[in-house]
Parts: sequence; C-alpha cells; structure tokens
Amino acid sequence: MSTTVKGDRLKKRFEKWDVNGNGRIGKSDYEAEARRIIEAFGEDASSPQARALTDSYISMYEFLATKAGVGADGSMTEEQFLNVVEAQVFAEGDAGFNRVVRPTVAAMVGLCDTDGDGEVGPPEFHKWLEAIGVDPSAAVEAFRTIDSDGSGTLTVDELVAAVRAYHFGTLDVPLLGR
Repeated sequence: MSTTVKGDRLKKRFEKWDVNGNGRIGKSDYEAEARRIIEAFGEDASSPQARALTDSYISMYEFLATKAGVGADGSMTEEQFLNVVEAQVFAEGDAGFNRVVRPTVAAMVGLCDTDGDGEVGPPEFHKWLEAIGVDPSAAVEAFRTIDSDGSGTLTVDELVAAVRAYHFGTLDVPLLGR
C-alpha cells in the first residue's frame, strides 16, 4: 500500500467536496455531489434511486462528522477529514470500508443500473464515470481492470473492492474525476 498515494487521493477527495474552497466540508457538500451525479444521470431527484444516493451521502457525512467530533451538522477541516477517514475507514480495513463507503457505492449502482439487473454494464459504467467527472476515454480500460471475474458486468462487491483499492493506492484507475 502506498501511503503517499492514499494520502494524495484522500486530499483530492476533500478538494472535490470543498467546492467553494473554504477549507471545510459539510453535509451540504456531500449533498451537492449527490445532486451533481443525479443530474448527470438525468434522474428525477425524487426517484427512489436518487433518494437512496442522496441518503447514502448524507449518512456517510453524518457518520464521519460525528466521529470527527464536529457533529452531524458541523463541518470538517481537511485535517479532521483525513484523520477520521483514516481511523474509521482505512484502519478498520474491509469492515470500515463496508460500513462507511459500501452503502454509497451500492446506491450508485442502483442509480446507474438502468436495466435493473443489479450490476453495472459497460455503458452504465461509462455514464457513471462521466457523472463523477472522469475522462470518458478511461472508461473501457477502467471497466476491464475492475471486472475481476471477467463477467462483462460489475457487481457492488467488485466496485467496492475497486474503490477501496483505488483509495489505498493499489489500483490505478481514475475513480475521482476532475
């Protein structure tokens, strides 16, 4: 595991949420990202899939903010964010990642699973990457890399493993975007 890469990717994650550049992230920043993704998919914000995504982002923020000691309605500095993610997500390995990140990945699958099979196919994954601001030219190779069983679809488990490996610095596919 590359600690430098992990730290750089977490800092980039913080910067993506800190849209106004004030050095703090709050619940509204997480909600804004969910809204951007929902809009990019052309989904109605009141649909069950959109609500699930928004709710998962809010829950993730509230959990981390509470653990960081700022409360569910407070805001975190970059240092607080890095420390709480390290303690609650990375230090606990799979259990931490599954508790904090998996619900959001599962909600993303629910949003972009347009054919209802519970998995993400190449066109759906391409749209996902575009929605989060990743250069679409990277989609084909990223999909192939993440599709660990070669099935031609991505499961929630494969996507959670990919996001975890990306943030741990052991997978180099673009999963954060601009």
